[in-house]
Amino acid sequence: MSSRDKILNAVKAAQPDKQPLPDLSAIPLKFDDAVAKFIEVLSTIGATVKRLPKDRFQSELMDDIGEGKNVVNTISEFVLDFASPDKTVAPQTYDNLDYSIIPGQLGVAENGAIWVTDTEFQIRALPFICEHLILVISAETIVHNMHEAYDKIGIDNPGFGAFIAGPSKTADIEQSLVLGAHGPRFMTAYVLE
Repeated sequence: MSSRDKILNAVKAAQPDKQPLPDLSAIPLKFDDAVAKFIEVLSTIGATVKRLPKDRFQSELMDDIGEGKNVVNTISEFVLDFASPDKTVAPQTYDNLDYSIIPGQLGVAENGAIWVTDTEFQIRALPFICEHLILVISAETIVHNMHEAYDKIGIDNPGFGAFIAGPSKTADIEQSLVLGAHGPRFMTAYVLE
């Protein structure tokens, strides 16, 4: 028996007994108003949040973006005069993208995160390569905590997804906060009612 096999057998023999997972229902994290908490938390971590009636979204968005910007829109529900992503081109094609407009599936009040998948953004680089990320969610989809979020998402859902909370930031560089270090410098979340 080789040294490698001896070590692996010793590790295998030293495994602890399996323990049941803890019951987390005893500590529910609930808020009086999940939407208000979501907006508060997401604003605190650097995003701009706008809560609007659904019928005002398009005009507000057009006012916010303005003219002459390089914009990609993945929301089919609204008729927006912006390009749709082209899956046939390399993601590097979008390296000068000003805005990505992407729908989110749900928001999480406890941490301000928005769940998006490649079904919504279509090209995996879009939420990370733009200068300004715009995520659009319905107020009814905001849950209180990550446990509720994972229950809604389910673990059998194939594909790629990410929880996005605020613009890209890091404080690794000389302990100084830098926005846009590894992704969008700005983020706006539209919460539609």
